[in-house]
Amino acid sequence: MPDFNPTQYAVPLFVAAVLAEMIWAKFRAPEAYEPKDTLVSLMFGLGSTVAGALLGGFALTLMLLCYQYRVIDFGPEWWAVWWAWPLCFVLDDLAYYWSHRAGHRIRWMWAAHVNHHSSQHYNLSTALRQTWTGNLTIGILFSLPLAWLGFHPAMIAICGGFNLIYQFWIHTEAIRRMPRWFEAVMNTPSHHRVHHATNPRYLDTNYAGVFIVWDKMFGTFTPEVDDEPIRYGIVKQLGSFNLLWSVFHEWIGMLTDIWRAPWKHKLSYLLREPGWSHDGSRETSGMIRARWEARVGAAAPQTASVADRNPIAGGAEAA
Repeated sequence: MPDFNPTQYAVPLFVAAVLAEMIWAKFRAPEAYEPKDTLVSLMFGLGSTVAGALLGGFALTLMLLCYQYRVIDFGPEWWAVWWAWPLCFVLDDLAYYWSHRAGHRIRWMWAAHVNHHSSQHYNLSTALRQTWTGNLTIGILFSLPLAWLGFHPAMIAICGGFNLIYQFWIHTEAIRRMPRWFEAVMNTPSHHRVHHATNPRYLDTNYAGVFIVWDKMFGTFTPEVDDEPIRYGIVKQLGSFNLLWSVFHEWIGMLTDIWRAPWKHKLSYLLREPGWSHDGSRETSGMIRARWEARVGAAAPQTASVADRNPIAGGAEAA
């Protein structure tokens, strides 16, 4: 397989962009960066790289196994089939949408993904808050169909790398809006700010990686409004810059709930949405949003049904 990881080549660009945004923030938005928060984000990025190297072999093994039973064979020179690359990129982004959405619906997956939402700041360093434990969840299942269709695991990995690179620049408040045609099709800083918001009107929306059209197709899109400041982070904020607590707090919370729950509810604390509790003592984001809608007396912009709403920022209990 080709030994090519596009994100490695993008690291100097990431560093330069963060430094440029820091300079912008110093004069235009000094509250955008907090030194301890930024340091935690950088450590997240470093740890994620190490964890990927240590734990990524299992996911690769599954992909290669699935590839052995592919329904389409692009031949030994699959890398030279030019039209397969853009098709793989689009399909991989669709798979990312559903994996990302599941990461907010299934507490087991949220335990890994919550890391990315844990900062109360929204800047380019926030993009580096990548999970250390994603390979311990079932997220890989969403990409396996691409290997079964005939896309080589290396092609899928390279397309996923470019997808990750694209998502870096949308983690900023320095850009308000892109041209209308671009906002209509692509994920942008405006759309992704909504995704990182804890405001009730924004919960469970804008899961896109590259193409925002998936959210519009599947009913999870909400536009950013200019008359309501966005609050970032998770519904129950960490309240700490401790790196290990930031990484593992939701795993600890989930396993504690499973241990304490009656036997008939243990599996629900693993597979149901964050914020769910068997005794109704906590709130899911669907409950939070429904309460907000009742309070304002009008429905928020149309997104997913209440039954399908789950925390983008971790249900009231998430931590």
